[in-house]
Amino acid sequence: MKFQPNSTFLFTLAGLVILFVIAQSIFFLVRAYRRGKSLGIETAQMKKTILSTAVFTLAPAVSILLGVITLSKFLGLPLPWLRLSVIGAITYELPAATSTANALHISLSETVTDPKVYTAICWVMTLGIFPGLIWVPLFIKKIQGGLLKIKNKDSKWGDIFMTAMFLGMISAFLGMVFSDIRNGLKGWIPIFVLLFSALLMGICGILIKSAAGNGWRIMRFLSVCWEL
Repeated sequence: MKFQPNSTFLFTLAGLVILFVIAQSIFFLVRAYRRGKSLGIETAQMKKTILSTAVFTLAPAVSILLGVITLSKFLGLPLPWLRLSVIGAITYELPAATSTANALHISLSETVTDPKVYTAICWVMTLGIFPGLIWVPLFIKKIQGGLLKIKNKDSKWGDIFMTAMFLGMISAFLGMVFSDIRNGLKGWIPIFVLLFSALLMGICGILIKSAAGNGWRIMRFLSVCWEL
């Protein structure tokens, strides 16, 4: 029997895990709501908080959806749906899958039908992100304590250290961006995306600074648009 990455069995497994995560989220939401009531927080304020939080999840949800669509082209839908709905991120899942496929000389333009290749990609995705589940609960206090110690000792050096860590993380992805630059226009597309993203981030930064001093004008503009 030919392997099918969109089989009913895989959809069932992924669906069960996602239902469990959704049930867990609802459980803690209800407990938080009840706790708010016991603390005397007004119902209107809690509903407003829940609504604003839900609205601000829409933008990340769009990027996650795009990631699922991108990965589903060659991994089927269940695996990307599961990974990006629970613990994964497109900034990790796509490079992990791409690197594994390239190492196995598999084209990303076709759906994976070899169970060995599919399993290898699953293992790389899982093993690459699994250490974070262990390091965070075991070492996060020590890491945060060390960072606070550095920042309290010398605030400027602390800021430089944090910036260097961030740039180091970003640099890990730059290699993939420039890896195919010799392949003509196809290799330049990731660079164009990078430059456009940087430009967009700069524009957003300018708008944020502008909004800090002209918040009331923006709110007035938005209210007029809402009325229209």
